[in-house]
Amino acid sequence: MLKKIDHRKMGKSDLGWLNSLFHFSFAGYFNEHNLNFGVLRVINDDLVGAKTGFELHPHQDMEIISYVVSGELTHGDNLGNKKTLTRGQVQYMSAGTGVYHSEHNLGDNVARFLQIWIIPDKNGHTPTYGDYRFDWVDRRHQWLQVVSSKDGMAPVKINQDVNIYVLELDENEEINFPVKTGRQAYLIQIEGASKIKDIILEERDALEIVEEDIIICSLKTAHFMVIEMAKSR
Repeated sequence: MLKKIDHRKMGKSDLGWLNSLFHFSFAGYFNEHNLNFGVLRVINDDLVGAKTGFELHPHQDMEIISYVVSGELTHGDNLGNKKTLTRGQVQYMSAGTGVYHSEHNLGDNVARFLQIWIIPDKNGHTPTYGDYRFDWVDRRHQWLQVVSSKDGMAPVKINQDVNIYVLELDENEEINFPVKTGRQAYLIQIEGASKIKDIILEERDALEIVEEDIIICSLKTAHFMVIEMAKSR
């Protein structure tokens, strides 16, 4: 089963310094029929103005992943971490029993990043932070796994049965992605455009995939993320 999520129909917020698209209910956007996709609870496609950002604030019992699309993102937290990430790099925070963090764009240009929240396998994990600076070339023409469960092989490991992959294709390239029985996936067209069967995805669109293998054909240079997980019951 495939279901397109049109970015023009997503929840929206414009705070001046922050312009966001909400894939699922978040903040002032609430849709009782769009709360989550399996254990995937939040995807916010955020544009953060230069020299602005999210001030110190708390989280608890959530696996939080940030993927930088453009610009730079500087993380700080009460665990003593302070790191700046740029395009294609990933940071991970297990909020667990409670953590305070901030996220700022200290650069001179607008920054774009995907803010992803995943419901953990249980509450009460010890709070942790990590990041990884992936080489861009490793996602060119092939799937690069950036996140896995603690039993998986990705550099970033989270407390849930979830795998995250990223990819860049040139115009008119094709690649497949298998979604096995008992599994589902959420594909984000981060940049560019593509065609999957008869579905056209534009920049910032998404696609729900349930127990179905897909073949992606890029219509122009295209940048993707796929979040794969157990099928919702």
